[in-house]
Amino acid sequence: MQDPNLDLLHQLFPEELFNYFNISEHQILCSVAIKEEYWLIDFEEKNELPAGYLTSEYESKGFTQSKLIQDFPLRGKAVYLRIKTRRWRSKITDSIIKRDFSPVRAKLY
Repeated sequence: MQDPNLDLLHQLFPEELFNYFNISEHQILCSVAIKEEYWLIDFEEKNELPAGYLTSEYESKGFTQSKLIQDFPLRGKAVYLRIKTRRWRSKITDSIIKRDFSPVRAKLY
């Protein structure tokens, strides 16, 4: 059964974001320091190579270190987005590539 909160979260974020990312987890947590609840939403980049690269020449090597971004509050609760982007290794040269998200960032903000 699909999580109804996940469907709702898909309605709250720009469609362009889901071209590249999936929501891997979402939680409502409580900060002990300030005694307030907040949302933590994890986005993981899809395992799809950037355009122009051949899947036969590259393999996924996991994720770069995640970035934590504070978004606008939702129903009075702080919202934090934890973004995990992928990296791929060339089987031929051992070089690492990552997707350039600057065009996406420009559209979202």
